[in-house]
Formats: sequence, structure tokens, C-alpha cells
Amino acid sequence: MDNETTDRIDIEGHQVTIRPLSAADIDLERDFIDKLSAQSKHYRFLGGVNHLSTAQLKKLCDIDFDHRMAFMASVTTHGREEEIGVSRYAVDAGGNGCEFAVTVADQWQHKGLGTLLMRKLIEFARTHHVKRLYSIDLADNAHMRQLAGDLGMQAERDPEDARQVIYSLVLE
Repeated sequence: MDNETTDRIDIEGHQVTIRPLSAADIDLERDFIDKLSAQSKHYRFLGGVNHLSTAQLKKLCDIDFDHRMAFMASVTTHGREEEIGVSRYAVDAGGNGCEFAVTVADQWQHKGLGTLLMRKLIEFARTHHVKRLYSIDLADNAHMRQLAGDLGMQAERDPEDARQVIYSLVLE
């Protein structure tokens, strides 16, 4: 674990660690996703997803610090680390930017964790010469709309699907 990319913060009396996700975190990622509410899964995966396959989880945990990056927020309870949030990006197929996502465990929402995770991801992206971050989200996702606004992102309707919004942030 790189101390330069690891933060420890207090949220409502809980010590929260924000650190890079790694391949060794596949079980934490599985538990995190499995515990999300149906609505949180719907917004994160733009549809109905209950569980991810091992291959999908491995892909999410495959971070190379150049083309794919993710930061995980966790707490330790009874000596066991538990993932409570994640922000990530991956370079898009055209190399024109990085698509990002952020997800926070239901019981940790509305505490500023999504903002902290995204600020960490944005800071990392800037220092790694990412020119643009963007996310495609469902238009009725009020939490994402609020977060995007708080982070100064631009919003536009997805020209291919009116039920979706594209949030973007130019970093250069």
C-alpha cells in the first residue's frame, strides 16, 4: 500500500481508510456489491444486477495506475476490513477520456464519502495526465446529479438514450 495514495479520515466517529483498490481485494469488492440495495445496484450498473461473476470482479480489481484506477474506502470492524465505497476510472476505447463511477454503501450515503472518493480520484487523474473524466448515469439518479454539480461537472443528455445523462469534467 502506497502511503502517498492512502488517506485516513474520521467520518462520524469512524476511522475510514481511502486507498487504491488491488487484485487482492476481490472478496471485499464482492461483499460490497452484494450488500448494495437493489436501487444502488440499479444506478451503479444501469440496470438489474444481483451478483457479479468472478471474471467481472477480477476486471474491476485489475488496477494498473495508468489506464485503470480505483480508490476504495473501508472501515475495520471487529478486526475485519469492510469496503464501504469505491471510485474508479478506466480509459475509454477511443482514448479520449476516462469513464468513471462512484458507489457508496447505502448506510454510508449522505456523509460526504462519495465526494471524498471522487476528489481523490480527480486528484490522481490530474497527476496522471487524464484530460477528461466522464460518467454515463440514469437521469433520475438525484444523488449523482447532486455530486456532479458539487464537483463542477457539466451535464448533458445522452444523445443515444434520453433516460441517461453524461457528466463530464475537463482536467487540463
